Amino acid sequence: MVSEYSVLTDEELRLLPSDEDVLRYEKTGWYLSQKLLSDAETETLTQASERFYAGHRDRELPTRPDRLADWSPADGEIQRNNDYIHYRDEAIAGILRKPVVAAVAARLARTPEIRTFMATLIYKPAAPEEKSNIVSWHFDKYFWPTCSSDNMLTAFIPFHDCTEETGTITMVPGSHRWKLRHGAERPTGDPADVAREYLLEGDAARNGASVERVPVHIPRGHMTFHHCMLYHGSGPNRSPAPRRAISFHLQDGANTYRHYRNSEGRQQPYKHDALVRRTPAGEPDYADPDFCPTLWPARG
Repeated sequence: MVSEYSVLTDEELRLLPSDEDVLRYEKTGWYLSQKLLSDAETETLTQASERFYAGHRDRELPTRPDRLADWSPADGEIQRNNDYIHYRDEAIAGILRKPVVAAVAARLARTPEIRTFMATLIYKPAAPEEKSNIVSWHFDKYFWPTCSSDNMLTAFIPFHDCTEETGTITMVPGSHRWKLRHGAERPTGDPADVAREYLLEGDAARNGASVERVPVHIPRGHMTFHHCMLYHGSGPNRSPAPRRAISFHLQDGANTYRHYRNSEGRQQPYKHDALVRRTPAGEPDYADPDFCPTLWPARG
């Protein structure tokens, strides 16, 4: 391995995707890792998340951007999503910065640099009838129109064994290569859209593709990585315990801010744009070390 891998132990080097794994990721759009986190680390994530829900913050956001996902107890027992967990909780951030996680992402994306883009803490309650428990089909890049790169990816990190019963992530292999995409304002719809899988099936038809749905069993300490253009979703949690996870969105070093206007001609910002520092040209800097820290190459 080249010098940037010197921060990894011999055991961690063996956890990296093989050449065959990288080729499979490029074909299918997703990858199930080996065990990257210890049981002690996943227990730390669970304990830190409970402290966060109880009100603990190491840092507060300097301002509240539009469309911030930020569950509070007043919202009740729905699916909890809390953005910027990597900024607000140092115990969680320390585990997300584990070099082997970013090294896996860099191998899959074939990029020399990986930065954080967003980390969202997720709690899916054991309430199968709750509509918020269903995440309808979508691809992540849709929500990032101000990103210049189509090589971004997401690590889905459960804190425990994650199965179809718990509402694990479900992939649509190969959908990241579809060229024709829907023109809807949002890729998620009302419950009727979820039931008829309207957007997913529509995009598959546009590309002459068939739809395969793969629910991924993720053992504790393992995680999945998926391409930013890959369709995925999740079903309700039918288990007796909450499903706890982090959706860890990652950007390659080539990603920068770009101007984007929606179908009505309005500038459509991302929530980062109210928080990150500015470049010399006055644009949002998606390499801001506070909100989008560099993870790979890791510093020893």
